[in-house]
Formats: sequence, structure tokens, C-alpha cells
Amino acid sequence: MSFKDLGLQPFLLGRCESLGFTEPTPIQKQAIPIVFEGGDIIATAETGTGKTAAFLLPILQQIDVNQQKGTTVLILSPTRELANQTDAACRELAPKHIRCTAIIGGSGYKAQMDQLRRRPNIIIATPGRLLDYMEQGLIDFSKMTTLVLDEADRMLDMGFMPSIRRIVKAIPAKRQTLFFSATMSNEIEHIALTLLKDPEYVAVSKRGQTAALIEQTAYPVAQQSKMPLLLDLLDKEDFDRVLVFTRTKRGADRIAHVLEKRSHKSNRIHGDRSQAQREAALRSFKSGHTNVLVATDVAARGIDIDSVSHVINYDIPEAPEDYVHRIGRTGRAGNKGRAITLFTLAEEHSMRAIEKLTGQKVERVLLEGFGGHDMPIGLVKKATGPAKRTFRSFGGRRGR
Repeated sequence: MSFKDLGLQPFLLGRCESLGFTEPTPIQKQAIPIVFEGGDIIATAETGTGKTAAFLLPILQQIDVNQQKGTTVLILSPTRELANQTDAACRELAPKHIRCTAIIGGSGYKAQMDQLRRRPNIIIATPGRLLDYMEQGLIDFSKMTTLVLDEADRMLDMGFMPSIRRIVKAIPAKRQTLFFSATMSNEIEHIALTLLKDPEYVAVSKRGQTAALIEQTAYPVAQQSKMPLLLDLLDKEDFDRVLVFTRTKRGADRIAHVLEKRSHKSNRIHGDRSQAQREAALRSFKSGHTNVLVATDVAARGIDIDSVSHVINYDIPEAPEDYVHRIGRTGRAGNKGRAITLFTLAEEHSMRAIEKLTGQKVERVLLEGFGGHDMPIGLVKKATGPAKRTFRSFGGRRGR
């Protein structure tokens, strides 16, 4: 099946070709026809499988064909990074006469206000900043026809539900609502169903499934040995780009500081950094100037870089679904990836919850000299050599 078979108009076919989209992905094949038909959707697919284009392509065509004026589409995102990523994709795909704009916190307030006064066709927003402008009467929702919740599970699981209900109340009831995500728990699905009308389900993989090209390993380690193990792995191994995830903002700052002291080109991204700092960190990481990026989960759903070779979970995420999104930053676009998790005995229950969600057993490997010896016998496999033999690389430059 080609993009032409899906019913895309010539201007979008040309955009797809120029961006190197040779054929639609499974999620695009299934979702695009449903969007064209006007139905509501709950769609789940692995990260890096083209979910953004699955809703942007048919939305852009409908705006163009119907020559709709004013704001007709609202795309809600849980993080600024994801909103900016979607905005960039929209600008790449859209013809010049279709305007899209990102409305996010931490960026130029007046500049965004001016963009809203021009009544863009598509608004891509985080809930907080959007509500701010709504309360000032700067957004006209009267012609709104389509609502998209991108990474819907995170939207509904981050305390955004009251904000989302306020936004939905201001949008015409007669609309199309699209939910796209990599994971969708039963609890979140129950909430979602209160916002949709007879949705069609599109699932190109089992909910919570991780990409097949990602090799996953977990290292049991004493809490006080986590930093030495992280440094040992980075010092001995070749890699392209590494994402290190931690639970807390203070933890991200501390790890980035230590890495800089060890001459690793690193940066960090978390909620306390300004939007300009976060964008600069992502640009540096994408360009290769920085090859280690330390992040809290604010980045798990806003990094779209094909050459992330390794993801290291310095801390296990609070929710198993976040593990799927974290490691989904590697193994993208047909590339192999490596996901490593450092965990203590107290976190074994979290590892089992992850395995239950993904349906995959994560191999445990015990490295001498880094604690973890209090793990139950038989739960881990003892490494036969130094860390270098168990931390496999998929090419790239040395991390020193």
C-alpha cells in the first residue's frame, strides 16, 4: 500500500516524498482512512512508528480540501518538547496557506498571543498555557472540528484531566476526537471513553509492547554504586548518543555535573530549566555536540532523534508505561538500540511490573564490584567478564 492508495492528495504526496516517507507505516495504514471517514479513534503503537503523521496527514488534507478558515484543529500535548516536535512536523507537511502554531509555557507570551490573533488553522498546545489564553478570550473555538490528544495516556495521567475537561467543554460537541499513544492502560481507556463517541480501536502492537530492535538488560546494583556503575559503563564503551533518565530534577543536575567532571559532553533537561535551555540542550544533543543527555520524564515523549544508541534508566520510572516511552527513544527508524536499567533489590517489584506490562522478560546481569549481591539466588545471571562484555555497542564514537 502506498500513500496514494490511502487517498492523499498530490500536495501531501509530494511532501511525503521530499521527507523520505516511502510507504505508510502500519499505524498510518490503519488510522488515516478512519480519520478521513470522520470517526473517533483510540490508537496505540510503539514509539517511533509514525503516529504524528498518522493524524497530521489526513487533518491537513481536510483543511485544504474544505478550504476551512480560522482554527479548526486543536492538538494537545503533555510536554513542551512534544508540542514543539509536532509543530515542526506540521510545518514540514503543511502547504504555505495552512498555518499551525505552538502554544506552550516558557516561551514568548506576546509572540504567541500575536499568533493566536492571526487565527491559525491548527493549534498545538500544552493545557496550562492554552487555558491562560482561553480565559483572555483570545481563542475562537466556534469552528473547531477536530481534537487530538497526543500521548493520550500521559495527558490523562499527569493531573491534566480537570484542564482537559475545561478545554473540551469550550469545544463544539460535534467534533472528531483522536487519541494516539504508545501505551493505554485500562484505567486511562475508561476515562478516554467519556470524551469519545463510539471510537474505533487501532492497535498495531500489543499495548505496552516495546520495539523488537531494542535489546534490554537490567543490572542489579547497590544504591551507592549506581553512579560508579554508570561512569564505568560510559567510560569503557563506544556509543553514539546516550539518554540517561532519572526520577528527579536534582538527580539530573547531579548526574550531569559528575559527567562533565569526567569529561563527558553532557547536558540535562527537566522542568526547572527554562524553555530556551531545554531547546538548546535538545539541539546540542541532536547535532552531536552533546552525546549524553540526562533527563527526567519530561523528555521521554519529546525526543525524536533516530541515532540515540542507548537509553540508561538510572532510576526506574514510577509508572511501567513510562519505561516503554523512555526506551522508545532508541531503536527508532529501523536502527538497533540498547536499553539498560540500574535497579536495587527494593525496586525488583517495579522491574516485574514492567515485564508484566511489556510481556517481555528483561535479562538481569550481575557485575562484580557494584553491589547487587543481595539479590535472590537464581534471579540474576553473573557476568563472565568486565562490564565491556555485557554492555554491547551499536557503533558510534567513544564516549570519552
